[in-house]
Amino acid sequence: MTLKKSQENILVVGPAWVGDMVMAQSLFMCLKERYPDCRISVLAPDWTRPLLERMLEVEKGIGLGMGHGALRLGMRRALGRSLRGEQFTTAIVLPNSFKSALIPFHAGIKKRIAWKGEWRNLLLSDCRRLDKNAFPLMVQRFAALAYPRSDEPPDRIPEPRLQSDPQSVAEALVKFNLGVEDRILAICPGAEFGVAKQWPAEHFVDTCKTKIDEGWQVWIFGSEKDVEVSDKILHMLAEEPRQKCVSLAGKTSLAQAIDLLSVAEAVVSNDSGLMHIAAALDKPIVALYGSTSPDFTPPLSSKSKLLFTDIDCRPCFQRECPLVHKKCLIDLEPSRVVAAITELTSTARN
Repeated sequence: MTLKKSQENILVVGPAWVGDMVMAQSLFMCLKERYPDCRISVLAPDWTRPLLERMLEVEKGIGLGMGHGALRLGMRRALGRSLRGEQFTTAIVLPNSFKSALIPFHAGIKKRIAWKGEWRNLLLSDCRRLDKNAFPLMVQRFAALAYPRSDEPPDRIPEPRLQSDPQSVAEALVKFNLGVEDRILAICPGAEFGVAKQWPAEHFVDTCKTKIDEGWQVWIFGSEKDVEVSDKILHMLAEEPRQKCVSLAGKTSLAQAIDLLSVAEAVVSNDSGLMHIAAALDKPIVALYGSTSPDFTPPLSSKSKLLFTDIDCRPCFQRECPLVHKKCLIDLEPSRVVAAITELTSTARN
């Protein structure tokens, strides 16, 4: 690889979670605005790399090759040293862990930028102290690393925008025998974090039935972990509306999920990675919050509607409801979600 003398060649150590990687695109966009001819490579776990292929700003994704949370000091040292020939001029480390800063250090990258965290100061050349009150949003913390130190977040942070590939969309529609004649509601009933983030299956069923009665079809998205709740929703529908509902949970790759979500007219999702993907595809999205809060990682889209209840015990940020009742989600009525879908899609069509 030959670089221009002044060209920035940037390695970003990306986050492990799908939603966080989507939000990291705002950083990549800021870097491209600041250095229009820069090259951006992103070090990422294999399960998030399909996202990078849909980001125009990213030239290359580099596989991390180890599980989330694994220390693997020897492997990190070897991977870092293998990157020395890439001539990276700058590294930006997004995770807060000590181990995430090891690879740029061993790669010999001169400028290594990150927020202070987990005893890694000596591994960084530009270690910044974070004022969480001044930078309340994760996307602000990511985007700020594209610029010199400041006590305030950037004035303007671009929203993530994933690209869908028309040929891939067409192939996915054929593979899963899907038609687009009727309006499509995509629902994402799972959440990697835990059941305290999952709206009740019964509420999803009521919402689906209402939209199907209005002439829509429903596609259910999720990973293999979401097959059980997706099948439950499908089987709870009466036979006639069930003909207009298909479960894709555990069947699509992440790339296929991106392409199929891109043709949906509206999305209803728990606070999950798929929520952030839908927002980055510029889809009207109803985002449902139970144990968590939109105050740190909201969907980055003006077409989103955030729904939650105001009971005293939320947000608790627990994986399972400590009081067992899950009222924060049970009390979030399907009628509110249906009304939000109508509002968002009416606005989008006008």
